[in-house]
This record gives sequence, structure tokens and C-alpha cells, in this order.
Amino acid sequence: MRYIFIIIFCCFIQFSSAQTCNAPGQNPSTAFPVCGTTTFAQTTVPFCNNGSLPSPGCPGTLYTDKNPFWYKFTCFQSGTLGFLITPDIIGDDYDWELFDITGRSPNEVYTDASLVISSNWSGSGGVTGASAQGSPQFVCEGVGKPTLSRMSQLVAGHNYLLMISHFTDSQNGYSLEFTGGTASITDPVLPHLKTAEANCGGDQIRVKLNKNMKCSSVAANGSDFSVTPALVNVISAMGLGCGSGFDTDSLQLTLNGALPPGNYVLTVKNGSDGNTISDICDRNVPVNESVNFIILPKVPTPMDSIAPPVCAPRSVSLVFKKPMQCSTVAADGSDFFVTGPYAVTVTAASGNCAIPGDVSKIITVQFSQPLYNAGLFTLHLQTGSDGNTILDECNEETPAGSTINFLIKDTVNADFNYSIKYGCVIDTIQFFNAGSIGVNQWTWSLDEGLNSNLQNPSPKYRVFNEKNITLIVSNGFCKDTASQKVLLDNFLSADFSANEFNCPNEPVKFSFSGSGHISRYDWNFDDGNNATGDTVLHVFPVLGANKTYRVRLTVTDNLGCQKIVLKNITVVRSCYIGVPTGFTPNNDGLNDVLYPMYAIKAMNLEFSIFNRWGQLLFTTNDWRHGWDGTFKGQGQDPGTYVWILKYTDRDTGKKIEQKGYTVLIR
Repeated sequence: MRYIFIIIFCCFIQFSSAQTCNAPGQNPSTAFPVCGTTTFAQTTVPFCNNGSLPSPGCPGTLYTDKNPFWYKFTCFQSGTLGFLITPDIIGDDYDWELFDITGRSPNEVYTDASLVISSNWSGSGGVTGASAQGSPQFVCEGVGKPTLSRMSQLVAGHNYLLMISHFTDSQNGYSLEFTGGTASITDPVLPHLKTAEANCGGDQIRVKLNKNMKCSSVAANGSDFSVTPALVNVISAMGLGCGSGFDTDSLQLTLNGALPPGNYVLTVKNGSDGNTISDICDRNVPVNESVNFIILPKVPTPMDSIAPPVCAPRSVSLVFKKPMQCSTVAADGSDFFVTGPYAVTVTAASGNCAIPGDVSKIITVQFSQPLYNAGLFTLHLQTGSDGNTILDECNEETPAGSTINFLIKDTVNADFNYSIKYGCVIDTIQFFNAGSIGVNQWTWSLDEGLNSNLQNPSPKYRVFNEKNITLIVSNGFCKDTASQKVLLDNFLSADFSANEFNCPNEPVKFSFSGSGHISRYDWNFDDGNNATGDTVLHVFPVLGANKTYRVRLTVTDNLGCQKIVLKNITVVRSCYIGVPTGFTPNNDGLNDVLYPMYAIKAMNLEFSIFNRWGQLLFTTNDWRHGWDGTFKGQGQDPGTYVWILKYTDRDTGKKIEQKGYTVLIR
């Protein structure tokens, strides 16, 4: 129905809301700040729109912030947010969308759907918002859709934007009330004055508030303030930044005369508007609250101090008690030079100013290279290439020849070396750091979960491989980090390869396959014979029967560490491949299984059994795995069976196929 309504009245809508929203509060970047304790009344709604808003609860649909107002607030206590939007004309259709913009630009609400946490675009008129009676978190467009959504969960410390859109083409207003939820969007910090500072002429006072407060609560005639002693009157007041926003934390007061040097008190009172300065929640700075300020005689502003230098600084920050004119600082640094235990070259200088006409209490002096070594240095002020030293906001020039000292501490070095004590079971690494230049803290990360705060630790390792070592050193001011990879390469392993079954009178090849810095290989063949070397040939004696030997290899590395490996090697009485002509599978341990005997040299073996009808009963590729006279778990009848044996001879490479008969006897 809403889309039909838009089509029917398209001409009217384009006429009434095609304008971009330029009024404060009608776009995200100028949103109204609101508080949870007050009801916000919007008496009229101008015609305009900014663009389309994504709504993740309504896939594929974009909604326009038509005739909108935007509100911003911070959550101070986590919980649910309840609010009600009540139209002045109860049948008017209002929509809304809520965004979490923590750490984001406000205008990202038009492009990033992930910022949306709830919305209600119902086409029905009446009260809308989020309450305990609402069920959906997102309500899409359409007449008859619920106007109340489920309350969203807010997170303390997060910043939010609420957009309220007036879909009905009228300028009737509404009220916004936060109610029913458990979250707090009311700043617990009460409003107070923070500081006051007079300008050079003594006819203006800059006031700093402890937080942002309402621009509208500042009496333009300055009647919210008085000065003691009452040598002058405050005749005007303005909030800085109020021309483009609704709140400020800084005020500028104008006096009807210049105050002479001396000590003064600025006091708050109820102004001609009936209040003092109010925060967003309409809580006032207390009447008679005051701050002191001093007007100093017009004298040159000295170089007051240097901010504590960092480790190996490439610049220092010169601090002044009065703002200095950035335009009077020579950009090439020629206003300054440095003396000390070694040469330091100044290459640039600048104030902390956005534009050259600004003032800054900090001037940064840059050097050609970092100052690595300790020493006491002196920063000197001189007439720069611009024809002056530096001038404060009162146009007073700090005299050439002014000096200020600063101390540089030594940098530190985390480089380390090490020595390794190898062992057969445990390796020990001794690490060394020189610890010079006042190093008093060592933080070692030694791999394998090992750590140490010793200057020269000696960790022990049972796993021999590459270790990743990191050291962080500090002298309480400077830090340095160094990393190295340390290889423990004395890992020793032993293994060998040989045929498990072998023929009589034929040499058996034994090959070492372990790793390590091995200096000796010792073989024991369990037949009274020994040998050395990583690869050896050995002929076992002929005994006329199968014989299994327990062959042992002992390897010794360059540290004298040893590893032993044992394997069984069987020498059979014959290597003639043959299939018995009969077998008796009666589980008596004799001839219970039919297999090709002594098929030691048969590669790619395939042995199959068929009954007299040609049905395959059994097949195997392992000559040691024979047929037990069963098929699918059932014992087969006594009788004659056909076998086929296929293989490749290991020595000659010749492919062989044999067929024969065997008798199953029960």
C-alpha cells in the first residue's frame, strides 16, 4: 500500500521533500544531543531528505530519511532502550531507525547496514518506538504492521544515533520520550565550570566547561557571569562551535573594558534567561560557582619547559605557559640551536596549529637524526631566518638568548650471543647479554614455553630442533628487542631397511635410514657375525629349515651418543614357489591354510581359488595369507579346487602365471 501511495502522490512528494536537509539536526553530523530524563518536543518538521538508508531487517529494501530529525546520545549504563514517538496529529505516520556509530563517522549510516541495530518502517500512523510490548526488532514497510518494536540492548560507552522520519506530507511535529528501558543515556557527571583564562588585552575571558552543554542555555548578553573585583562587566557570551551545533564545552566572554594585571574571580549566576548554563539534561551549573584567573603583565613569554623526551628522540616538545603564534615559528628550525656533549642539528620547528594564524602552547623542534646517547643538552633561542624569535598571542617576543636544558638517556641494546652444551638427552644453551648502559630488566622468551628474567639464563631442552629466542631489555626508560634462531642439530635417530624374508645362500642388503651426525654403524646379525658401515651385505648360514634372526644396529654420533634398533629377519629353507596339492582345514595346526609357499621373490602377487563351476572363492596379494577353506563364512565341501598364481619374479622381472589343482580334505 505504501508503494501505491508513493506512486499516486509522486509529484507532491518530489515537490515537498526533494530538498537536501541543511538545517541543524536534520542530518547525522549535526544531530541533536538528547538526555534520558527529558521529553524532546519537535513542533514542526521541514520538508527535505538526505538519501537512502539500508535496513538489514528488510532485505533488498532501501528507505529514505524523509523529513528527518537525528538525535545522538551515549549509553552510560548497559541495558535496554525504550522510547516513544508521539505525533502531534495522532494519525501521522512516523518511522525510525537506530544506529550504533561507536568509532565510526556519522554519515556511514547511509552505506553500512551493520550499524543498524533496530528499526520500524510501519505504514500505520500513531505512536511508534520501542517498548516491552513490541516484539519484532525490525519492522518493514506496510500498512497494518506493528508500530512498536522490541527494545534494543545498549552497551555502556557506545555512541548511538536515532533517526526519526516523518512519512506523512505535513509539517506537524511530535514528542520524543525515553521510557521503559533499563539502559541509562543520562550523563552522571553534573555540570561545572572547569577553567577561565583571559586574553592578552584583558577584555575577553575564555571559559572551559567540564563537558558539553547546551548552546541555547547561554545568555547572549553575558548575564550568566560576573567578575570580581567588579572593575568591568560581562557584556556578551557565545559558545564556541554553536553556529553549527547544539552543544559546546567552551565559551568566550566579552567585557566592557580591559582588566589590569591581577587576580580575579569569575562567578556564575542566573542570567536574564532565568538560568545558568545547562547540560543536555537541563541540569544547571550551580549558582555562585566560581573559578579564579590571572591577568599577567605584558611581558615576553619564557620557554617554560620541555616535555620529557622519549627514547632516542628525533624531536623535543617545547612548552609555553601562553599560546605562541605559529606564524612566528621559522619552519626551517632556525629559531633554535642545541649544544651538548655531541653535535645535534636542528632541521625544522612548528607549532601545533591547524592553520598558520592559530596559536599553540607547544612548539616541536626536530633534529636531523635520533639522539641515541645520554647527555645533558641545552636548547637555545635565536633570531631565525624569518627575522624574529617567537611571539606570543600578545605579540610579545621571547628574547633571543633564552635557554632551557633537557636530559637524554641512553638507548639500550638487546643483542645477545650464546653457547651450546650438547648432550645425548638434554642440551643446555647459555645465553649472554652485555647488560650495559644501565640495563636492569631482561625478558627472555626461550621457546618450548620457557621464559626467564635473568640476564644470562641457561635453559635446558629435550627436543632437538630450531629454537626461536627473543630478548627484550630495558633500563626503565628505553627498550630494545632482539631475536635469533638457535639450531640444536644433534638429533639422533636409528632405523634400517631389509627384506623381512630372505632366501638361503643369498646376500641380504641392510641399509641405514636414520639421521644425525653419525660416526659409526655397528651391526650384529645374531649368527656370530658383525659388520660396520651404513650399508652392508650379509649371507646367513644354510640350516635346512626356516630361521629368524634378531638383527641389531647400533649407531654412534660425534658426541658419543648411541641409538639401537632391532628387527627380525627370516631366512627360509627354500625359495621355490609351490602350491600344495592338498590341505586339511581342521584347525589342528597342520596344513590348515592353502597358500603359495616361499613366495619371497614374488612381486605383484595375485593368488586366487575357484570351485569347479568357476566361481571365485578367495583371492589375496599376500603370499602369507592363505585360504582357510571357507566362502562367506561357510566351510566348503571336500573336493578338488582350481588355483591361479600370478606374480613378477623379483630377480628377473619376468611375469609368471601358474595354474593347478588342490584337494580340500576334511
